[in-house]
Amino acid sequence: MRTINIIILSLFIHSFSYADKNMKIGHMGKPEDVDRTIVVKMYDNYYEPKSFNIKKGETIKFEVENVGELVHEFNIANAMMHKKHQPEMLKMVENEILLADSIDKEKMKKMAKMDKSMGHSHSNSVLLVPSEKGSIIWKFDNAVNIEIACNVPGHYDVGMIAKVTLD
Repeated sequence: MRTINIIILSLFIHSFSYADKNMKIGHMGKPEDVDRTIVVKMYDNYYEPKSFNIKKGETIKFEVENVGELVHEFNIANAMMHKKHQPEMLKMVENEILLADSIDKEKMKKMAKMDKSMGHSHSNSVLLVPSEKGSIIWKFDNAVNIEIACNVPGHYDVGMIAKVTLD
């Protein structure tokens, strides 16, 4: 029995160390530290540019514009984090906060008081309606396995993902 407990404990610890290593995505940067600006356009189900080359340690300001006809998200994360965020986005659709081409910001505020995830206030993400602009300043100091993706239901599944290469 003791051997089984030790095996279970080691697997448990190993899974946490693996998850921690994969959660490295960098963090919100400061305006005074921006190394360069990248202009991003979100079309319906793809980004332009379609990939990003970023140096480790670089602080990037992403100026993002939704030029599509649908609501889109620009989210800096890894695949595991995107998968974890997608049910939150689905819940926003189910609660009629997130509509095809609009966001009910009043309902979002009310729902966020009961469920923080409904506020969609993440430093690594902007959620934009058509013709809206937003920006993110991000420092890629400890980032590994990053991708930019839209987690609006169905968009990730059809490939609204931009590759990030870290040098």
